[in-house]
Amino acid sequence: MIELKNVTKKFGGRIVVDNISFKVNKGEIVGFLGPNGAGKTTTMRMITGFFPAGEGTVKVAGFDMSENPIAAKERIGYMPENVPLYKELDVMSYLKFVARVKGVEKAKTGAMISKAMEEAGITEVKSRIIGRLSKGFRQRVGIAQAILNDPDVLILDEPTSGLDPKQIREIRDLIKEMKGTRTIILSTHILPEVSMTCDKVMVINEGKIVAEGRVDELGRSSGGVSKVIVEVEAPKTTFISEVKKIKGVETVEAEPREGSKYNLFTVGIEENSGAVRDILSKIIKNDWELMELKRPQVTLEDVFLKLVTKEDV
Repeated sequence: MIELKNVTKKFGGRIVVDNISFKVNKGEIVGFLGPNGAGKTTTMRMITGFFPAGEGTVKVAGFDMSENPIAAKERIGYMPENVPLYKELDVMSYLKFVARVKGVEKAKTGAMISKAMEEAGITEVKSRIIGRLSKGFRQRVGIAQAILNDPDVLILDEPTSGLDPKQIREIRDLIKEMKGTRTIILSTHILPEVSMTCDKVMVINEGKIVAEGRVDELGRSSGGVSKVIVEVEAPKTTFISEVKKIKGVETVEAEPREGSKYNLFTVGIEENSGAVRDILSKIIKNDWELMELKRPQVTLEDVFLKLVTKEDV
């Protein structure tokens, strides 16, 4: 549904997007993440046709954005971070204006506006002045204008920016309801929202796609050092000394603990090294009583920071 091949974009000789390629399948919700200045917004603007690609091809619903831009843009709904709402208009008047701009057939305008308002959950405020709506409802109006032409593809740039937790949940649920019916690229700095909303994640850094996949896949494939938490009845110095001898163990740290016969350790291990098995063998060999051994769940924040920083996090 969305396909980029070897896309590069320069501004004033500076490479902002550097030879990226990816594909988003029909009906997927994809989180698009990256630090400020990574090329994220530029990439989304090339997908929507706001910027032409300097090199490479951008296709939407099978249409090449450079060769057939009108057909491609007809299949896209775009909600920028700062939605250009006319705050002096009421919701209905604004959506009628958007329908005219998007070239919606006059005979279909009423039905398509009603459908967009219902899907965005703003039918109850259709006669209200936009400037008097809450931020949450204004974001919903922004989504309504994006889906007014019933697009196959929806590009959402920071749709929950500035919202309170209740409003964020409402927008999240709204986006999830579109799953399967539209292909959605969602850009946001609220990483837990991506985990709860998206099918997969793409991370861009310094103009390059550095990772793509489900969150758990990224955690396994991002390499580096992962952590294991060990709660065991063993002398601190002996445990640290013995475990450090194991191949694949990078660090062993004792965590502060009082009032328990069990000591708590955080062990940093190389991915796919087999060190966890050897730690268990060491505990059994020394007849130490094990209370717990676990690997903390890898969060999207952990993965993101590991991918976009020079050091392991």
